[in-house]
Amino acid sequence: MISSEISNGVLNLTISRPEKKNALTSAMYFELADQIKSAQSNDSARVILLQGQGEAFCAGNDLADFLAAAQSGKISEDPDTFPALALLHALVDNQLPIVAAVQGPAIGIGFTMLLHCDFVICAEDVRLHTPFVDLGLVAEGGSSLLLPERVGRVNTAEILLLGAPISADRALQMGLCNKVCSTSELSAVASGIASLLAQKPPQALALSRQLINSDSTQLHQRINEEAKIFMQCLQTEEAKAALGKFFSK
Repeated sequence: MISSEISNGVLNLTISRPEKKNALTSAMYFELADQIKSAQSNDSARVILLQGQGEAFCAGNDLADFLAAAQSGKISEDPDTFPALALLHALVDNQLPIVAAVQGPAIGIGFTMLLHCDFVICAEDVRLHTPFVDLGLVAEGGSSLLLPERVGRVNTAEILLLGAPISADRALQMGLCNKVCSTSELSAVASGIASLLAQKPPQALALSRQLINSDSTQLHQRINEEAKIFMQCLQTEEAKAALGKFFSK
């Protein structure tokens, strides 16, 4: 469900589950993480281009898959058992520039993973959405640290607490994306940026990226802290009621 191809220095990673709006299962998290980790030692890969197949970028966590794993005991409050953490920590440790081509819904971790990308190109139909609080949960992906740095506390409250969908134009205004284009232009624009990056001196590019990014140690710690609180929230009656209402729809 994760397709990969290297072409001219660009590792193309595509989330390929369009019938479920590219919602991520536990297996898909691990596969994405493995692809990103492998790219670090692959001289043929200089840039990562992340995209979703079909009309959505990523609808976030497959809640049915996640809840089934949690109820079976495969996922606990221990961050090491949280499948999404494999991807998130791989993104933090990644040394290659990441370009994301985003169309349609980018929900939950489908949005928060974009905070770890260097270039985010949005189609005009993009809707960024973080419904964590509405589900009785808390945000993840290091977003409680990265968003205030990126967009300020007031805008972070709008994104994480209010949880209303963010349009492409509003995302550009906030600084959540680099460019907005038509859906038909999205692939070409994102691929063009990835190709330009792939032609640059790789060591200088990696070092420059490292200098401008957040402290990785602090980010790893925040991701684990968020995951622990997330799992604690999942056991509350508040979250059970909210998730039950979600599934009833």
